[in-house]
Amino acid sequence: MSVTDYTKCPDADRPEIAFIGRSNVGKSSLINMITNIKGLAKTSSTPGKTLKINHFIINDTWYLVDLPGYGYAKISKKMRESISSMIKSYILKRENLICLFVLIDCRIPAQKVDIEFMYWLGINSVPFSIVFTKSDKLNEQKLKTNLDNYLQVLAETWENIPQIFITSSESKKGRAVFLDYIENIVKQ
Repeated sequence: MSVTDYTKCPDADRPEIAFIGRSNVGKSSLINMITNIKGLAKTSSTPGKTLKINHFIINDTWYLVDLPGYGYAKISKKMRESISSMIKSYILKRENLICLFVLIDCRIPAQKVDIEFMYWLGINSVPFSIVFTKSDKLNEQKLKTNLDNYLQVLAETWENIPQIFITSSESKKGRAVFLDYIENIVKQ
């Protein structure tokens, strides 16, 4: 189900886990990898294609929610503001949202837009975890260096850093741990 207003989402009768990140972070690829359904979430070489709140029911017990990206996208300022409002309304008002996964490309240094978004989540007491994507694109040393640098930036404003996952849609790195975590929070 795809909607443009959180009030049109499915009944709030199941827990929801949502995915968000800047455009081109690999969100659709990650969703397809963890569900093991190629093409469930549409991938594109053009950033910013997800423009609606997309619900996928998983095992008839919970919803996986694919949210539009934030940050870079070749859309008008008015459209960007509309999408931002839609995302924020969903995040703040959807009572069955149990966790928001914020996706970060592990190859890129901490970006102001990501840090500010996570800060906004913290201020609003939104439960979230961080998922570093595209880990297969770096060797182990560079990956460790990039993650250490990112965690240092987060430590400047966070007393307790949220749960972190390191994933690769290509190699399926982190899939089992990620799915175990989701299963545990859905059961709670």
